[in-house]
Amino acid sequence: MGISFNDATVRLLDGRNYAVLATLNADGSPQTSAMWVGRDGNDVLMSTLQGRLKYRNMLRDPRVSVTVHDAADPENYVELRGRAVITPDPGGQFDSQLSWKYDGKDKDPDPPGAVRVVVRVVVDKATGPAA
Repeated sequence: MGISFNDATVRLLDGRNYAVLATLNADGSPQTSAMWVGRDGNDVLMSTLQGRLKYRNMLRDPRVSVTVHDAADPENYVELRGRAVITPDPGGQFDSQLSWKYDGKDKDPDPPGAVRVVVRVVVDKATGPAA
């Protein structure tokens, strides 16, 4: 069970603000990816493809950090730490929702044979000005 988000964190997650997902490589070094982000209650949701480095990292070690910057004021941010749970995204439905949120249109098609998944981060710690 994760923490509850305050209003400032909810605004950042629900807005068209980009996030940076940090995962851990096998050697312990950090790996980061700019991501679209969504929210389901007090969980952070993202989309990726099976096989990508971040996907492999989260399967091996689910500990992650997600930093969301305010597009209008980049010094306003929240860092959310927790554990990732990966589930299928049949038909890329969640990825399509994110595309409409960020781009206002249907998403570009995935490469042939790609398998899309939803990354759900159950947050156990929040830091930063918007925490």
